[in-house]
Amino acid sequence: MEDAWKSIPTVSIDDDGVFKYVLIKVHKKEESAGETEKTIVRGYKWASWHADIYEETQGKIEKQGLETECVGGGRIEHKSNEKKLKVYGYSQGYGKADHAVTTELLKAAYPDYEITWTDDGY
Repeated sequence: MEDAWKSIPTVSIDDDGVFKYVLIKVHKKEESAGETEKTIVRGYKWASWHADIYEETQGKIEKQGLETECVGGGRIEHKSNEKKLKVYGYSQGYGKADHAVTTELLKAAYPDYEITWTDDGY
């Protein structure tokens, strides 16, 4: 279980474009020493709906004996050639993710990027 926990990347997003994203909390099922919850970001262009991303991620993670909870969604605009990420919008199904949390996770994964967020837009 600990190996599964450590193998889950905090951020997995597409390299370029505008796409939907979800913020997911991953929980260990049983109480154990150490960290029992982590928040991850997933965002992909192939997804028509936020639920598409969550359901695919949920299936992969829960097969490893962990639990997941989608805590919201939005959109990400990724301009890798300019090293810029913009987080905004919301999910009609899951509500608006906490973009401040998403931005902090993205900053850790992309330390040399300019990363901004706004509550405006869909």
